[in-house]
Amino acid sequence: MRIRVSNEFGSTPLRIGAARIGVRASGSDIAPGTDRVLTFSGRTAIVIPPGAPVLSDPVELNVPALGDLAVSLYLPGTVEATTIHNTGLQTNYISLPGDFTAAATLPVQRTITAWPFLTEVDVDSAGPAIVTLGDSITDGTRSTVDTNNRWPDWLARRLQTVRDPVLGLNGRLGVVNRGISGNRLLADSPNPLAGRSILERFDRDVLATAGVKYMTLMIGINDIGNSSPANPVTAEDLIAGYRQVIARAHAKGIAVFGATLTPFEGAGYYSPEKEVVRQAVNAWIRSTDEFDGVIDFDLATRDPAHPTRFLPAYDSGDHLHPSDLGYQAMGNAVPLTLFRALGAAAAAPVKVEKVK
Repeated sequence: MRIRVSNEFGSTPLRIGAARIGVRASGSDIAPGTDRVLTFSGRTAIVIPPGAPVLSDPVELNVPALGDLAVSLYLPGTVEATTIHNTGLQTNYISLPGDFTAAATLPVQRTITAWPFLTEVDVDSAGPAIVTLGDSITDGTRSTVDTNNRWPDWLARRLQTVRDPVLGLNGRLGVVNRGISGNRLLADSPNPLAGRSILERFDRDVLATAGVKYMTLMIGINDIGNSSPANPVTAEDLIAGYRQVIARAHAKGIAVFGATLTPFEGAGYYSPEKEVVRQAVNAWIRSTDEFDGVIDFDLATRDPAHPTRFLPAYDSGDHLHPSDLGYQAMGNAVPLTLFRALGAAAAAPVKVEKVK
């Protein structure tokens, strides 16, 4: 396995003084016998220029499926966390000053639930990767911290339990969550923590992902919700953006599964006019043959008695993000037939027939 460390949003060089990886036992403790030194181009330390990422050299480490890793980075001096995944939803540990990357137990000074600088872990699993591309609903916003209740987590659990030679599912599939809270399809959010638009970050977050053969696309609710009456985002605008993503993915042999937008009546930026746009977008996703398959998250989470709202048990309380149960329902709603004929044989570009 290897890690990717990023200074892509930094304006000054980022020095990594030391880095290690291991299997997490509990808290900040490392499981005995699993600690590995990470190097970068053969060196234990590296300076990452502004705007650039680095990949570590690979190390041998047996990791159980769905297991927790502990990645330790020593950052000498004063560092500004300009490249950060804000909604990590996992407890991360900051030590007292000093290099404690080799410590079996970290002397913890404080904790955070964001991921600074670490943007990827690549595992050689002899199988392809599924990238889930989206916004806060893919990121898992308002799910319970440290429980892995995002919908891609539930999908990963299902894939681990399936051994189906007819479908070609063999449990060796990677699920890579590329959701960013607040993210949009067409334009950058004024909030820098919401990331660049899908159209801008697609190459970095999808094409540069090791082993990617399939991706899900659930994006657009923030484009709709944040649009203004003076400059509204239309269904046609979003469809044009989806078509760009589809074309760029297909050019690299990646199958794209479109996901319908979940209900949002009651959310702060809801309006009846914006609901019309969501409905039009969902109708197009369900009917078009441009996607390679469809995941109907709207149908899986809406209240049958009030279809513009979540089923109450699936509502986290803000009427925009699902609860833990809602995320589980979403993960269970993904048709596993989308990923037929996967495994080591999926090394060539694949075109999947449309599945609903």
